[in-house]
Amino acid sequence: MQKVQEGQQPKFIDSLKNFSKQNIVLGVLIVLCVGFSVGNSAFLKPTNLINLTTQMAINAMLSIGLTYVIITGGIDISVGAVGALAGVIAALVCRELPNGTSIALMVVVQLTVAIVVGIIFGSFNGLMITKFKVVPMIATLASLNIARGLCYIFSGGSSVSGLTSTYSWIGAARLIKSANKPTGWLPVITIVVVFFVIIMHILLSKTVFGRHVYATGSNINVAHLSGVNTGKIIFLSYVICSTMASIGGVLNSSKLQNGQPGACDGYEMYAIAATVLGGTSLSGGSGSVARAMIGCAVIAVINNGMNLLHINSYWQKAVIGVIILLAVILDMAQKKKKV
Repeated sequence: MQKVQEGQQPKFIDSLKNFSKQNIVLGVLIVLCVGFSVGNSAFLKPTNLINLTTQMAINAMLSIGLTYVIITGGIDISVGAVGALAGVIAALVCRELPNGTSIALMVVVQLTVAIVVGIIFGSFNGLMITKFKVVPMIATLASLNIARGLCYIFSGGSSVSGLTSTYSWIGAARLIKSANKPTGWLPVITIVVVFFVIIMHILLSKTVFGRHVYATGSNINVAHLSGVNTGKIIFLSYVICSTMASIGGVLNSSKLQNGQPGACDGYEMYAIAATVLGGTSLSGGSGSVARAMIGCAVIAVINNGMNLLHINSYWQKAVIGVIILLAVILDMAQKKKKV
């Protein structure tokens, strides 16, 4: 009996070590939450925690799509600009709707605009990369400039305002009202993001398409020889990425109740940092939507905690830069161990 127990102990220790290695970022998140709660008791209050979900919402949407692209071995730096363009166009279209437009119709129009913009730019990126063999960084850099330029052209260089209150429902409204919280506890934007996280996580982890995404990123030549249409997988991954970014941009526009041509500027860096921090390898082949959300949470907690501690916003950007560097170093270290 004693021999069995002695034999089981190393397995338990190995399992514990593997769990620790795979959940380093989760551990970091827990440490950050404890640290900031000690620094300011307001951090763990329900109101602040709920606000955290809204603060990470846009980054989460961008990270969902980037997870697909990075797993295939690509990159997309146009997500911020594409999101801003979708927000501007949605605001322009919805401003022309009658004053009595219902919330349901407003949401349908907003999401339709987002999907159309996402498909257009995702298709452009996908075609440039798969058909014309343009390097992903260059192709998406072109998209970034095109989308940002169109933002200023369509908006005339100023914010698109004059929108009805129903426009802000999907981005700013809250459900479950109470006497203590007459405006509501549960943000609609959080529900929307959770919905897309679940759908896109299932698509990536439980379907044939998802398996092909991983196969393409692991070894594109082997995947091709195995019968996977790698060009189609890469193309669809960029379409998904731009569509998620567009929906995120419309949510941001709804939250602000206007369409700003300069919105989401630099958000691609936050999204890439969150995705890589969540364990998605920059060389492709590994990662998950769920873990990318942990990366988003880490960045949101750092920004929120530093705000509560009244730390200058410039330091926040510096900290995010360090996080990106550490995430890349961690990714490289994990690849060396595998080799």
